[in-house]
Amino acid sequence: MDALKLLALDEEDLGVVSAHVQDAVFKVAGIHYDARRRQFSLVINRFVWETAEGKRKNFERRRALLLFKCVTAVRSLGFDRADMEAVLDLLAVQFLVKGEGPDGTVELVLAGEASIALDVECIEAQLADTGGAWETAFRPRHPEGD
Repeated sequence: MDALKLLALDEEDLGVVSAHVQDAVFKVAGIHYDARRRQFSLVINRFVWETAEGKRKNFERRRALLLFKCVTAVRSLGFDRADMEAVLDLLAVQFLVKGEGPDGTVELVLAGEASIALDVECIEAQLADTGGAWETAFRPRHPEGD
């Protein structure tokens, strides 16, 4: 499979990115905010949903970079930013528009009622696979209704 590369410039695009990063896992050490460049990045191990349909075993994860530009502030809730080895689960990426836009807040929804909120001037996100794939026997499951 070819490496995935996506660009999001609006809410619809961001929904596509969100679908591809659902159930990604990452360490707190993989979170980086460069205030001078106004960029937030997250190194993730994403579950490859695009090849999982119909499979019963031999699923895949890939190392990827999730990057947001035009970020003016970052806030986190529900986890210890000092615990660099803590592993977090990314469930979804949402956008909450501020006024008439295009500015607003990108929310990275994490398991355990945790989150990372990015104040942005506009939606400008990139998702790119950065490394090889590895096999996993575990497919993330979600209870009915979630």
